[in-house]
Amino acid sequence: MKVSSAIVEILRREGVDVIFGYPRNAVLEAAADAGIRPVIVRQERTGVHMADALSRLTRGRRMGVFAMQHGPGTENAYGGVAQAYSESVPVLVLPQGYARRLAFVPDNYNACVSMRGITKHAEPITAAGEIANIMRRAFTHLRNGRLRPVLVEMPWDVLADELPEPLVYAPVVRTRSAPDREAVREAARVLVAAKRPVIHAGQGVHWAEAYAGLRGLAELLAAPVSTSLEGKSAFDETHPLALGSGGAAIPGQLRHFLDRSDVILGIGCSFSETAFGVRMPEDKHVIHATLDPADLNKSVVCAQALIGDAELTLAMLIEECSALITEPRDPGPVAAEIAAVEAAWMKTWLPLLTSDEAPLSPYRVLWDLQNTVDVAETIITHDAGSPRDQLTPFWKCTAPLSYLGWGKSTQLGYGLGLAMGAKLACPDKLCINVWGDAAIGFTGMDFETAVRERLPILSILLNNSAMAIELPVMPIATERYRSTDISGDYAAFARSMGGYGERVEAPADIVPAIRRGIEATLRGQPALIEFITAQETRASRL
Repeated sequence: MKVSSAIVEILRREGVDVIFGYPRNAVLEAAADAGIRPVIVRQERTGVHMADALSRLTRGRRMGVFAMQHGPGTENAYGGVAQAYSESVPVLVLPQGYARRLAFVPDNYNACVSMRGITKHAEPITAAGEIANIMRRAFTHLRNGRLRPVLVEMPWDVLADELPEPLVYAPVVRTRSAPDREAVREAARVLVAAKRPVIHAGQGVHWAEAYAGLRGLAELLAAPVSTSLEGKSAFDETHPLALGSGGAAIPGQLRHFLDRSDVILGIGCSFSETAFGVRMPEDKHVIHATLDPADLNKSVVCAQALIGDAELTLAMLIEECSALITEPRDPGPVAAEIAAVEAAWMKTWLPLLTSDEAPLSPYRVLWDLQNTVDVAETIITHDAGSPRDQLTPFWKCTAPLSYLGWGKSTQLGYGLGLAMGAKLACPDKLCINVWGDAAIGFTGMDFETAVRERLPILSILLNNSAMAIELPVMPIATERYRSTDISGDYAAFARSMGGYGERVEAPADIVPAIRRGIEATLRGQPALIEFITAQETRASRL
């Protein structure tokens, strides 16, 4: 067996049934020969994004894998790997590399060296006989501890080598750890005694599938729940105790309760301070429950720490809190306060959400979108910039992993690959990416990939003919040189790629166009609905 075939056989045993890539990489052909579907993209970064979404939505059961050529292909993939690293998503990256004798020649791109800072583990294959050990280490890192990309570089000359003996490989184990019992007991005492506790949930709740535990603890304590961008949809946002989620732009009730809390329990979150994360108030008693001890006191000072899997942690907290609570708590007063604060906040935004003006308010487009689709049967993601701020605070998720939120890194164009990967993972769901006319400039050509690979996603494009979010910081450049102007007929572009494309300019046409786009996806055709919007830069930055 050749090394390339051995790698593919190991992928098959680990449950991989699709591999994303861009030629030339010998593993792509070997995968096809073994019945693993290769999905070929137009640009490497998008392929990593697709692998990212597949890992997220299957919780790593169908591990996202991306393979690319040595040199320029690997260089082009760098941004996608960096994005997955920042969002803590496991993706197996398989770059072909220069021959072993050339691997460290100056000017030859060495993926293990260059991507070490954006991968959890990076290792080259230097001998055919080590392939099982190398891949075993890779998948152990992918399935255990903090989840992040892992890279195995494959020098082109080793891929054709024969294994010296038959392949021996069994799928790796997955482990979970629980926090110290006494630490949980002390945290429970603080939570039960708190007057205004808030639970802030992150992506770790998704990976641990700890949804029942999160809801159970919230209802036991009558405590409101907020989520990070990555954690959005981990808690039903129509639940009376839901505060919603956000990054830089957040709902008014979320800010209200965080600022007035006395105890904050962060579960499955890193509390990383970024320009696009929920700002935590200072001088609160923080209980930080996370899988990775490197998160502790990184950005937020914690008074107590619980290190372990989110599901196991929540189960232990429920057990300890139940022993201290003598009678059921009434969630009514907290729910009423949430509803009142939200109503007051929404009153200031409803004029934009329901605006009849033209050019269209982007808020009106997204409001109508939410009220047209079946939210529970939809998987949606934003893009960087204004679409994220305009969508996240208002879109109310009701089902786990129905929203792919992100924001620690903030690359334009990420959402398209996520939507396509989501459609591969969940073909029965309506998969939507919301992007702007800047984002489509980065990854738009991969809309053709959606057509070619039969991935009928719905792209909602907000076109205001400008880098609108940059207008306040580039007034002279805009006035003198029109530096922030961008343009295009993106509906026509979608049609030219073989998809469904439609341009919308009037408020009354928003919902009918969305419905026609959905109908196109049901026929198996990717759709792009282009909305001509105002240069709206307001956001709920509280």
